[in-house]
Amino acid sequence: MRICVVGASGFLGGELVRQAATGHVVGATYLSRPGATAGVDWLPLDVRDRTAVADLIRDFAPDVVVNAAYNQSDWTATALGAAHVADATRSCGGRLVHVSSDAVFSGRAVTYTEDCVPDPITPYGAAKAAAEVAVQAIDPSALIARTSLIIGDSGSSHEELVHALATGRKQGFLFTNEVRCPVHVSDLASALLELAASNRSGTHHVAGPDAMSRHDLGLLIAHRDSLNPAHLPSGLAPSSRPLDVRLNCVQTQKHLRTRLRGAREFLR
Repeated sequence: MRICVVGASGFLGGELVRQAATGHVVGATYLSRPGATAGVDWLPLDVRDRTAVADLIRDFAPDVVVNAAYNQSDWTATALGAAHVADATRSCGGRLVHVSSDAVFSGRAVTYTEDCVPDPITPYGAAKAAAEVAVQAIDPSALIARTSLIIGDSGSSHEELVHALATGRKQGFLFTNEVRCPVHVSDLASALLELAASNRSGTHHVAGPDAMSRHDLGLLIAHRDSLNPAHLPSGLAPSSRPLDVRLNCVQTQKHLRTRLRGAREFLR
């Protein structure tokens, strides 16, 4: 199978490429720097450029496109970029898996199933919600996968923040009142590739079963990495942020061989 990973130099994108490179022909796009995985085609791409997206996907001719590209501070990259990828994938007859986020929800309902209507309260959440609408309108057969905080064995932004705070390299604190459902990057990538190979469409939730605050997650990371958890400062997130967003993944997990582990398990 020919798989194109858009946004492949990011944390999730890099893991998708690593897993897909075993047994598949992989095209991996990047904005500013290629990733390190060998044996794949690293292809420069700015998803804000509609013509460039159309040309790249047409020339690579993928069976599947997994779009993991985003920029939290750039509406065009996050929202319009998703539309450009969806349109180009549909035009070449490929299957699209679009990676979305729990940021599309406000947190007022706390627990969210796949049929819950997005109600974002941040600009990034609004851009991700707009991307979902665009993808659904352009290609109703596409699969949208909402996820949560992505953690690994190292290298994620939250893990890097925990290390910086615990060692005094950065000032700040971890929120005790902002709750998410962390997922391990390898579980997430495996689930996305599994869904890509299926005939499923529509919205799916792909996150871990453990709901926890950013501070509690930081404590688990600190214990795993032999850092002093007492050095992790705590504080409250402002009400302008989604405070408690829990993705219910029960329905999606029924269709997966990949088991989505909770953070208390994979950080043990």
